[in-house]
Amino acid sequence: MQTIDTSTSIFKKPPFTLALAEELLTSYNSPLYVYQSDILQRTIARITNAIPYPQTQFCFASVTNGNIALLQIFQACGWGLHANTPGDIYLGIKAGFAPNKIVYSGSNLHQNEMEQVLRWGVTTLNLDSLSQLRLCCEVYQSLRESQQILTPPRLGLRLNLPELTGDSRIGVRSTEFLAAISIAKAAGLKLSGLHFYRGTGTNSTAAFTQVIDTIIAVAQQLPDWEYLDFGGGFGYPYRGGTAFDWELFGAELTDRINRLDRVINLIIEPGRSAVAGCATLLAKVVSTKWQEGKQIVGVDTTVANLSVPSVHGGYREIYSWNCEDLLHLTDVCGNTTYSRDYLGKNCQLPALAMGEILAILDVGAYGYAMSSHFLHRPRPAEVLLENNQHRLIRRREDYRILLANQVFE
Repeated sequence: MQTIDTSTSIFKKPPFTLALAEELLTSYNSPLYVYQSDILQRTIARITNAIPYPQTQFCFASVTNGNIALLQIFQACGWGLHANTPGDIYLGIKAGFAPNKIVYSGSNLHQNEMEQVLRWGVTTLNLDSLSQLRLCCEVYQSLRESQQILTPPRLGLRLNLPELTGDSRIGVRSTEFLAAISIAKAAGLKLSGLHFYRGTGTNSTAAFTQVIDTIIAVAQQLPDWEYLDFGGGFGYPYRGGTAFDWELFGAELTDRINRLDRVINLIIEPGRSAVAGCATLLAKVVSTKWQEGKQIVGVDTTVANLSVPSVHGGYREIYSWNCEDLLHLTDVCGNTTYSRDYLGKNCQLPALAMGEILAILDVGAYGYAMSSHFLHRPRPAEVLLENNQHRLIRRREDYRILLANQVFE
């Protein structure tokens, strides 16, 4: 027996009116990513207000979405940027973030990349290994001697604590702290920060609150401890389910830090939790068929325009503006021959006809950011709804993109 998905978005409030959806597709064609500024700003405000600790800097994890127009909204709301790669930093600077508002927490940079990060003026770096710390110190010394940089970076370690982070490749064990302190000291630098990354997409509030005391105790092993970068990994309740309780987390984290005998700067780095819910992927129905009572709907987009379901949150909810009462078990399929090209499986949707519009919800995180040219489909455009107006924030690709940077006669 096939399982019916009773949490499909047919029961949810639509993201906007059908008339607006039609207007958007008439103006920009289908498929189309649509971001809603009001939803994004409300989410930013809620997260910001949830943590009352005054020395808190929120940094948006741009790995989840690198569109300049959206980054500028975060910047205007007073957030910094959390970067996992030099590309994140590059986009952040182009969006208007001051380098001292960008925190780098990444892995496995080679020497030229490390030089670039420091030359850009990024001053807070959470490093993933002793070898990356050593490289950073060597590059810093070289750039300082040649007077290419004058401000010493603020260095931290990404923490790997198996009892908290599980079997993770990321970070440094606390048993390596003494060696790390020695490496930094030899370069005239201090290790002043600790970065705790819980793991991607965690909705359990307790997974964060129950480890606060342990993380603080570990951080106090650093004699020059000045900042705590707590999270990454905050999840988003796709298709219902448990939502992360920002207010509870903020109250408990503030209480623990306020008990310390020193002032600690706190960095919080939401990604998907801040941006996932503000975006919709609009698509049109291009084919329908029935198999043993199940409706098979083909649309003009593909799973290549969304993150891999098994990695980043499963299928998104799918909304139809069709108001028929009779619902059918439905698979929504993409426009490639990839056998797993499903935008949704076992949804409940009305009988659909060619040309109807579907809305795939909650695609703001790891949507365009993880889209690809798989099976050589150009990527959709992106638009922003803001102050009752819509504007293009990324052009639609055409087939010429498939030849970009190729060398041939």
